[in-house]
Amino acid sequence: MRIRIAVPICCVALIVLTRAPAQPTAAATPETITIDANAPAHPFPHFWEQMFGSGRAILSLRDDYRRDLRAVKAITGFEYVRFHAIFHDEVGLYSPTGLNFSYVDQIYDGLLANHVRPFVELSFMPKDLAANLMPHAFWYKPYPSPPKDPALWAGMIDGFVRHLLARYGAAEVEQWYFEVWNEPNIDFWTGKPAEETYYSLYDVTARTIKHADPRLRVGGPATAQAAWADHFIAHCTKAGVPFDFVSTHIYGNESPKDVFGADGPVDFRNMVPRALRKVHDQVAHSAAPATPIFISEFNAAYLNRVDIEDSAFMGPWLAETIRATDGLVAMMSYWTFSDVFEEQGVIKTPFFGGFGLVAERGIPKPSFRAFELLHQLGSQRLDSPPDTLLTRRPDGNLVVALWNYADPGEAGAPRTIRIALTHMHRTKYRIQVIEPTHSSLEAWTNMGRPDSPTPTQIAQLTAASQLGPAKDHNLSEPIQLAPHELALLELH
Repeated sequence: MRIRIAVPICCVALIVLTRAPAQPTAAATPETITIDANAPAHPFPHFWEQMFGSGRAILSLRDDYRRDLRAVKAITGFEYVRFHAIFHDEVGLYSPTGLNFSYVDQIYDGLLANHVRPFVELSFMPKDLAANLMPHAFWYKPYPSPPKDPALWAGMIDGFVRHLLARYGAAEVEQWYFEVWNEPNIDFWTGKPAEETYYSLYDVTARTIKHADPRLRVGGPATAQAAWADHFIAHCTKAGVPFDFVSTHIYGNESPKDVFGADGPVDFRNMVPRALRKVHDQVAHSAAPATPIFISEFNAAYLNRVDIEDSAFMGPWLAETIRATDGLVAMMSYWTFSDVFEEQGVIKTPFFGGFGLVAERGIPKPSFRAFELLHQLGSQRLDSPPDTLLTRRPDGNLVVALWNYADPGEAGAPRTIRIALTHMHRTKYRIQVIEPTHSSLEAWTNMGRPDSPTPTQIAQLTAASQLGPAKDHNLSEPIQLAPHELALLELH
């Protein structure tokens, strides 16, 4: 996670609206996609929707946070949520006189009551434990500092973990994950030198957790920019420090030099897959090649851009990312499920390029609908051409995702697709499409982009976000996809 700067809405919202050329566009030359029902197949666990990120820990006590969590749970069935700052002073856990679990319990009780488990990010430093009292630039001012006394930190971790075990039971907490810190390779860690001091923190934390219960799952390094995965495993292996997973983060607009050490261009479409391939190969060639890889933050961009996070661009981008990263990681955590989020302060307008699937006041974005559609993919993936995800459900039905990718703000060109089906007899397809011209963002823009929509307008925006009904067509009928559209087809 980086410092995210909101781009002025007046500069970006119009990009979405001017996607189509002013003059009519000639029909695209039809392309034929051959779907072979007997193509090689492999298991296809829905690795992109098992975990989501969210705003910091204390926000989970809000009713709108829990409402949005339930909404995303309903369309994805996700199992874990990750957030920063469970040790922030606003949660009230740590003081020199003892530990207070009142808000910690309410936070985790709320998640579990909604059938979601915590992926516990152990951060940030309580002020009374911080060696460096310079807060981070985030609005809520966390301390990205090492502890002034590692023994005091270890004591807090021990008390924290033992309380969780006593309250929720070992059988429950052993299904959680414990991730040490957040992005220690950038400005969320002030230890110097960064990597060596992070490993000191990791070592004492992991050993303390395992001493409380050896079956608890702990890992790191939770780095930005797909960094340190190989170094982390090498350190832990050499030092004899336990680790159960390796975690890192990646966004589509990262600097290639930061991720790969080279300046060559890497576009939105390819950055996440290429970075995950790098991490996957590093782990595969390490001393612990079977270590699960968790991407505990990912998104198309770490800057707030309406034409990315709030727009229909996210549908093709997400589908392409899933297609290209299948088999590289155990879980990917989309950052974030909701715009109940305050890193830059209190939200001023519903659409500002926030990271969430759900905008302020519970308004679903096109990204919400993309997850809703892609959830319907099957549990086996079959080999298929580019720009497609061909899957089989347990009942034998084939489900296909198709999309028309264009970079953010680009007009792109329409696609006309014909399906050729082999080794299976089907005569129709049922299709649903996410369309840029039918979305909550489009409706909000047509309203004049109100900063504070009325209850009636909120209802209208929510209604505008709905997917259109699925429609049946003969298999011989072509599929028309405008730029930035994502379609899901079920053959029947």
